[in-house]
Amino acid sequence: MSGMLRGVLLAFLMLFASAASVSAADYPSKPVRWIVAFPPGGGTDFLARTVAVSLSKKLGQPVVIENRPGAAGIIGAQQAAVAAADGYTIFSGDNGSLVLNPALYAKLPYKAADFAPVGMMARFPLILVTAASGTYATVDAVVAAAKADPTKVAFASPGAGSPHHLAMELLKVRAGFEAQHIAYKGGPPAVQDVLTGQVPIMMVDTVSALPHLQSGKLKALAVAAVDRLPYLPDAPTFKELGYDGVDVYGWQGLVVPAATPQTIRDRLTRDLQASLADPDVQRALTTLGLEVTPSDGAHMSAVLEAETTRWHALIRERGLKLEQ
Repeated sequence: MSGMLRGVLLAFLMLFASAASVSAADYPSKPVRWIVAFPPGGGTDFLARTVAVSLSKKLGQPVVIENRPGAAGIIGAQQAAVAAADGYTIFSGDNGSLVLNPALYAKLPYKAADFAPVGMMARFPLILVTAASGTYATVDAVVAAAKADPTKVAFASPGAGSPHHLAMELLKVRAGFEAQHIAYKGGPPAVQDVLTGQVPIMMVDTVSALPHLQSGKLKALAVAAVDRLPYLPDAPTFKELGYDGVDVYGWQGLVVPAATPQTIRDRLTRDLQASLADPDVQRALTTLGLEVTPSDGAHMSAVLEAETTRWHALIRERGLKLEQ
């Protein structure tokens, strides 16, 4: 390479680095797009929209929610993974898109490594529910019926490979039964069919279920949490019922494309934590049963590692594989 060519290349690289530095220093200077890989009305969408109101104030720019549902979150995750790594696209990364999908799908158009964690936001325990007038009054009744004839017991989920689906797979292992899985495109339609008795049971998140539980239309058979929930004091944990290890939380974190500059990621972490500390945000989230769990990117990375170890082992044990 000639000296002149090396000089031109060096000048270009310095100019590029300088432009990136200025861009990061000026961030944000335009609206931020927040991709949510699930439809409006579910837990992921509710959390994002609630936090986005406060986050936009912290950033000084609008934060616009863009719902990209479909294919167990794959469509939204893929779009976020290939977005420009400039901080103007952020993504609700959950245990479905970042932990479960990479083990369930042989061909996935993105990798968990395509994202850089910004921080955890919140989690919600999953609850096994049935219609108030449903067939099964207890978890033991569900287990007994399924053991007697697995073809006669079905359960709904917001989608194949969702945390809700995998929570039922875990329960099936712990309790020693099989049942038919009916996958829906999102939580609301699945809950609706449980309410009307089309499907007898479902492992559901608190955002989707709590209003119906409070109105008496749904009944909680058990909660997949370490302890009983303060807003459902009469619902036992699975451990209390003799089914150990069935503690499952749907969790949500914020991620960005992996090449996003550290300065921008730090700014997002700081403003995300401040948004989650906002009393109005905390009140809105806790009202629907979410537990606020703010953290930085390093802590979220540790959560991802632990969750990957746990769930990939179950997926291998169950021989679960999905296709798009």
